[in-house]
Amino acid sequence: MFEAFEVIPAVDMQDGQVVQLVGGERGTETTYGDPVEAAKGWIDAGAETLHLIDLDGAFDGERANADAIDAVVESSPVEIQLGGGIRTAADAESLLSRGVDRVILGTAAVENPDIVAEISESYPSRVMVSLDAKDDEVVVSGWTEKTGLDPAEAASRYEELGAGAILFTDVDVEGQLEGVRTAPVRQLAQAVDIPVVASGGVASVEDVLALRDAGAAAVVVGTALYEGAFTLDDVRDALDS
Repeated sequence: MFEAFEVIPAVDMQDGQVVQLVGGERGTETTYGDPVEAAKGWIDAGAETLHLIDLDGAFDGERANADAIDAVVESSPVEIQLGGGIRTAADAESLLSRGVDRVILGTAAVENPDIVAEISESYPSRVMVSLDAKDDEVVVSGWTEKTGLDPAEAASRYEELGAGAILFTDVDVEGQLEGVRTAPVRQLAQAVDIPVVASGGVASVEDVLALRDAGAAAVVVGTALYEGAFTLDDVRDALDS
């Protein structure tokens, strides 16, 4: 997993469309069209992994964009990590058996940490635990409920339970194109030996490089790529220089 540093395009879905939210708030979304077409575009642009999120599932607890997700998974030649509305081990194992490379668990892992160990027993290293933080506190249920958990402490716990990676989203800067905060990512990366994937606030190639230097194994980027702030080629050129 992530043998080399990657930028992973986000394909966040709501009501069957690709959207990007500001600060994780419903009603702030900008729409970017059909998920299958978006996924194809990122693959053609050279993406090695796609980050699919069912936002309706994240908010409401039920996967609502399954048809679009299945279409992307079935046609994708690259790795897929998928989250949003995955609440049971059976749900996760079904997705993994059908071609999803990694399932992303957020609310389910917080409410029942043992689910990580249960899935990992059959699918080692294929659970990515999502630790989304507002004010440096883990939040769940579509970023609407505080948990009192410290992200670094939680990450260490999930590593012990068999998580293969941690997805850290800095909700305070998510979707705002105003830059990243590297300190929380550095703290997480120092707390665990598994890959930390950073998300939230990326506005430039410099932000991507800063997160890499803070210890991220990969960075998920949404709004900046959709709005043309930079391209995947721009990132590759910077990484090669």
